[in-house]
Amino acid sequence: MAEEATSEPNPRLWTLPFLSSDAFKGRDQWALIVLNQPFPTYLFEQLWRATSWHCFADGGANRAFDSLGSLRDNYIPDLIKGDLDSLKPSVRRWYEARGVSVVQDEDQYSTDLMKCINAIRDREGASSSQLGIIILGGLSGRLDHTVHTMSQLHKLRKSRERTFVVSEDNVAWVLDSGEHQIDVDPSLVGPSCGLLPIGVPSSILSTSGLVWDVHNQVSSFDGLMSTSNILERNKVWVKTSKPIWWCVEFRSRRENAVGVSQALSLLPSFPLISLLPLAVCGTLYFLSITPPRS
Repeated sequence: MAEEATSEPNPRLWTLPFLSSDAFKGRDQWALIVLNQPFPTYLFEQLWRATSWHCFADGGANRAFDSLGSLRDNYIPDLIKGDLDSLKPSVRRWYEARGVSVVQDEDQYSTDLMKCINAIRDREGASSSQLGIIILGGLSGRLDHTVHTMSQLHKLRKSRERTFVVSEDNVAWVLDSGEHQIDVDPSLVGPSCGLLPIGVPSSILSTSGLVWDVHNQVSSFDGLMSTSNILERNKVWVKTSKPIWWCVEFRSRRENAVGVSQALSLLPSFPLISLLPLAVCGTLYFLSITPPRS
């Protein structure tokens, strides 16, 4: 029989400061690992601004080099590391010419992602403080790569406080057994979300803040899973008896683009001359409230 989720007086609080417009203010607390998977430039730029230390995992350097084009000089990583079986010689020369350390680690019992995580550990040294890790990529492309990324986060949940994986569509991380509060900014993420029992036989799950909340529900691959759920409130509470994956989709930038397009499509229905009085009145009002220069 599955055990019920334990209760804690103070839930673990989760926020996503690296997605906010002022993410650069806390950048010293974060490191970015870029994997060899496609990414939108706007997302890469946001995560780069939100982090202070940057590592390209082998072929991730190719991906950044090709995707950034003329912008690539603005995004020089601190390190390129891996077994280097994917790194193009021309890309390697380009980054080395700009002072980037390129480290080949031929250990075949660790992946490029694991090698980069070890580099972060080496950087932290004996310091008592940890960098939060953001992994760009890892949830798309080859299935074995995706499962490996999920396995790494599952293993890291005990030794690191903040490890997130980000793709074009989602941000996800592991909630360890216990209670959690997830603060949601609906302008950035949602509404779709999910709780996935990956890496465990099953979990006893309770939630609040979702359209389809559950109470002491067994969640497993052989049974029910909370997929395609929807955020209902800006604070989500989760209690789980075993580690479970939480994922939430990004608020699509296309929604804003569609909204603007729809608004602009209305303009031809109005004679342009009818907008002239509004423009004149606006200009006169502006002049009336603007103090004269001394």
